[in-house]
Amino acid sequence: MPIVLILGSGPNVVDCRDWSRAPFDRIVAINNAWAVRPDWDIHIHPEDFPPERRPVDISSTQQIITAVDYVPAQNALGGFVYGGGTMAFTASYWALYALRPRVMAFLGCNMIYPENTATHFYGTGTADPLRADITLRSLEAKSARLAALATQQGCALVNLSNSPSRLTFPRTTPDEAVNARASQPDHAAVAGALAAENALGYMVPSGRYWEEEARFDPAKIDEIDALWLATLR
Repeated sequence: MPIVLILGSGPNVVDCRDWSRAPFDRIVAINNAWAVRPDWDIHIHPEDFPPERRPVDISSTQQIITAVDYVPAQNALGGFVYGGGTMAFTASYWALYALRPRVMAFLGCNMIYPENTATHFYGTGTADPLRADITLRSLEAKSARLAALATQQGCALVNLSNSPSRLTFPRTTPDEAVNARASQPDHAAVAGALAAENALGYMVPSGRYWEEEARFDPAKIDEIDALWLATLR
């Protein structure tokens, strides 16, 4: 089972430029993060990611993942409404589904956007979690959900950043990531949250949940988010 490094576009993602490739078996770069280091294995981006920002000179060992690949993966793990519509969560669900990792380590995915400073490693950009989006009402709840489903598969999630973060994963260092172990989830709490999701039925097979947003009740999503937050306790 591989150890996967997932790179977002937060300012501190550049910390990994000098890291050894070991212990990571796969490096997944989200959107612009492919530019941080050349030895990425997988680049994942949404349909509207500008062509001029996509990598060029792709080697035979590198792979591009698009909505054709990640929509079925995230649907298999509950869909976008419950799992969250940011590319950080989408990339994570794809990796969990497709790579079956033992550890997923995150850098540049803190989803914190202070004013009057760089919000991305390349300067400023459009921050997914700050847009009006029904799937992003609680980033902590989405993080807790991802962690719960990962631990059920024996995958540990860790945050390699020292910066403030919306992720709920424990902190560690690149050298110690290999030693991370999935903790036992609260199976009853996880089962209850999944049952509530199934009962509500907010599934959008196309992945284009914003086209059906009118049928979603934010209060119901908040109730499910609260169930996922409770799994942290």
